[in-house]
Amino acid sequence: MREKELRFALICYGGISLAVYMHGITKEVWRLAAASRAFHDGAPQQGSGAVYGELLTAIATRTNVRLRILADIVAGASAGGINGIFLARALATGQSLDPLTDLWLDSADVDKLIDPDARPLSAATKFWAVPIAGWMMKKRGNVIDRTVGHGAQDEVRAKLSRFVRARWFEPPFGGETFVNLLLDAFDAMEQGPRGPVLVPDGQPVDLFVSVTDFAGHSVPLALNSPARVTEDEHRLMLHFREDSRTGARLDDVPGLTAAARATASFPGAFPPFTLRELDRVLDKRQIDWPGRDTFIRTQLPATAEGDPADRVLIDGSVLANAPFRPAIAALKQRPARREIDRRFVYIDPKPDYRSISFGKPAATEEARLPGFLPTILGALSEIPREQPIRENVEAIEGMSRRIRRMQHIVDAMKVEVEEQVAALFGTTFFLDTPTVARLEKWRAKAQDQAAARAGFAYSPYGHLKLSAVIEELASLIDRLLPPEGAVHQANRRLALWDEARARGLDRISGKKGAGASGDAIAFFRTHDLGFRIRRLRFLARELDTAVEATRDGRDPVCEDMREAIFTALGLYLDRQGDAWLAGLDLPADAGPGDWIDAVAARRDLTAIDGQADKLIAAALAAMPKDDRRTLLLAYLGYPFYDIATLPLLQGEGFDEYDPIKIDRISPSDATAIRTGGAAAMLKGIEFNSFGAFFSRAYRENDYLWGRLHGADRLIDIVASSVGGDKGLSAEELKAIKRRAFHAILDEEEGRLPKVAGLIAELRGEIG
Repeated sequence: MREKELRFALICYGGISLAVYMHGITKEVWRLAAASRAFHDGAPQQGSGAVYGELLTAIATRTNVRLRILADIVAGASAGGINGIFLARALATGQSLDPLTDLWLDSADVDKLIDPDARPLSAATKFWAVPIAGWMMKKRGNVIDRTVGHGAQDEVRAKLSRFVRARWFEPPFGGETFVNLLLDAFDAMEQGPRGPVLVPDGQPVDLFVSVTDFAGHSVPLALNSPARVTEDEHRLMLHFREDSRTGARLDDVPGLTAAARATASFPGAFPPFTLRELDRVLDKRQIDWPGRDTFIRTQLPATAEGDPADRVLIDGSVLANAPFRPAIAALKQRPARREIDRRFVYIDPKPDYRSISFGKPAATEEARLPGFLPTILGALSEIPREQPIRENVEAIEGMSRRIRRMQHIVDAMKVEVEEQVAALFGTTFFLDTPTVARLEKWRAKAQDQAAARAGFAYSPYGHLKLSAVIEELASLIDRLLPPEGAVHQANRRLALWDEARARGLDRISGKKGAGASGDAIAFFRTHDLGFRIRRLRFLARELDTAVEATRDGRDPVCEDMREAIFTALGLYLDRQGDAWLAGLDLPADAGPGDWIDAVAARRDLTAIDGQADKLIAAALAAMPKDDRRTLLLAYLGYPFYDIATLPLLQGEGFDEYDPIKIDRISPSDATAIRTGGAAAMLKGIEFNSFGAFFSRAYRENDYLWGRLHGADRLIDIVASSVGGDKGLSAEELKAIKRRAFHAILDEEEGRLPKVAGLIAELRGEIG
């Protein structure tokens, strides 16, 4: 049975109190990933997880595809940033998101978020503000009466009254209060149940959290005249990575707490954040932070004066409410163990609902200019937060076009490349049993001939490879020995290029422009990890599409071949990680040549080539003759393909060879139960998206809809990954969704007493 991976890069928008709704959605993403792991492990599942298991079983039965689902890239801002942080930690550690639900329902409350110093001391506090509270409740009264159960209306009015009588002209919510709630959440996850890690071994999990640097930090900009200027940059992206090869793990709880607190510092509601605030809370709770210096060095911009711990950070959604860009950048060098369906899935809690009118007339109104306050609020908050993602979508589509173009070129080249390889070795070559010595000799001959026959086309290809290696070395040195600033970093990079030229590496082509020069060949043999990794990925793809696709069922010989490919791939991937190079005995003033030689010696790629040849040769020898011929043609012919496709991909060499698709999860898209978007179902949209902070009933409502909408859309997305003639029918999907919806209601009925009436209504609507 063919295996395929459906991979999510999840983008979580901001939404203030709609964070509770997004918690419901991210919880379903986590349950789907857990169900996929259980499906492949043969472990039982409960609730909606069991229904996801049924979905995967139905897909496998109908299409002969065992689908594996994982989320390996998570990016978020503001409320979405908090949910993204918890989800990424759960995926990477095996911890559960279940303990967070009660904390969201109990603690995301205006009475608990208000700073203790800001709370009204008695009913007489700001007694003159009571009419203002009454006016607000009257203004929203119809909405409260319509959307809140009778038993919760007094709660909303009382909390609104206390909120209005809290301190004015200062943020009402407490920063340290928020930090304590976040630390409580991490403690709850740590003490809760733990299952298996939800990404394969060696698969990195990247987490990006958008924050805004209030004062800004200087970044250099190269011009023609003057040669260098500086600009203030306010966007800041905090990056956490879980990767067993690099040792950079998502276990820095204080660092994650700082990211969550900073990204959700909604202007006016929460005070701005500095690390001093976190230091005070950690000191009171007697929590050590051994990674504090590393966090400051790697996450916060360097400053020439002042302590970085005093850098002021505010809500990430002010400038980057939809952080697609870092997630796109993280696609490079992703492990790909099988066929990949890459999805960018973004969660937008209210795509069709705007808290402020931008002057657009309603159906019965005449066009009018926006008023004084709507103009200010729109310019300062709403418009930046709601900026369309068109540029990001176009960037992803551009990548997908390049990948599709590469696939077409590879397919078109296949007959010609196979003829070239067969001519190189003769017809009897494919009848020979591959051995380590033969494979090494054949591989070297194929690479030399591909370079020679490429003619002048080899030179730009070789320069692209050289550039990729030098830039990878520069990035590696920056991580192992951080530069003292942007100028130092640029000078080190230039020094590496000067060393490469001094070694004659810029003269890529050999004599008379045919093939590669001896210096270039020697350099690539000791440093070109990328080519080796791409070749094995290509071989794995050929095994899937040209060999296993011809089988009617499971073939142990193919499984052994795949195991050999990825074991060999692991040898190279280990050496790509920083952990392999940790502890290089080089002084701080080591020159670029010292670094080049030390990295080459530590990686020792030529020795690893021998180990990889041994694995591949043994697996090939066990395959039927025709299949062995197919894979040998792909493996030895890969240099021909790489020369053609690497320039097409602009040297990026993406590991995932399939176009990228974009999906959205929102109230407007999940229509299996109700239609009408956020306004018809969510309560947190009220009070300019602060509504869910005023009532547990609101939070229970939004959390439940989040789970239901998450299940609705995720089932659609999973089914679309294996569509076509053999895909599940619309009626089959409706039946699966009904079972998932009822499973969620069964799970949550006891936890959500405030929305018992809604649950009863939903059971009738679901059927």
